Amino acid sequence: MENIVTVRHRSVEEIRERLPLVRRSPRDLGALALAVCRPAVDAREVLSHAELDLETGLIGDGWSRRAGSRTDPSPNPERQLTVINSRFIELIAGPDRDAWALAGDQLYVDLDLSVDALPTGSRLAIGDRAVIEVTEPPHNGCAKFAARFGRDAHKIVWTEEGQRLRLRGLNARVIVGAPIATGDAVRVTLRSTP
Repeated sequence: MENIVTVRHRSVEEIRERLPLVRRSPRDLGALALAVCRPAVDAREVLSHAELDLETGLIGDGWSRRAGSRTDPSPNPERQLTVINSRFIELIAGPDRDAWALAGDQLYVDLDLSVDALPTGSRLAIGDRAVIEVTEPPHNGCAKFAARFGRDAHKIVWTEEGQRLRLRGLNARVIVGAPIATGDAVRVTLRSTP
């Protein structure tokens, strides 16, 4: 899927009015709502089945071919995967899963991703065997996020509450690689202490 889907931009008021739904996300047991592969810049493939791998992250995704920073050409293992709350992305993008994919995250989960619920080092099991670990670097909105979902969505992400809830999502790395599928259970298996 190329970036041809358009989204009606929600106002700050609309987003704030619906945030209680995001705050009620399950804390311990949720579900994988969507998996997305990003094989190239601005390209998206919505997947019903995917595989997580220790070395490459989500198999087929372009993460392993991207520089970690301007000064380091190797991919940053602390940013191997990005995970976003499915309730929040539906709030700002609507029900069309192709529109969700524009966010550029690989995993869309119905789970509380807040800093309090999942401190750095916490682990999530996805499906029968896959395990990922929450990493330290914050996952923040960028100019593309603002262009696709609106300046107000971008503003909400950057508020104190937005940062605490991790509305833009979180970074993670693969601990145990395995196949995953839309609808798989997502369970907190280790909640580290802040």
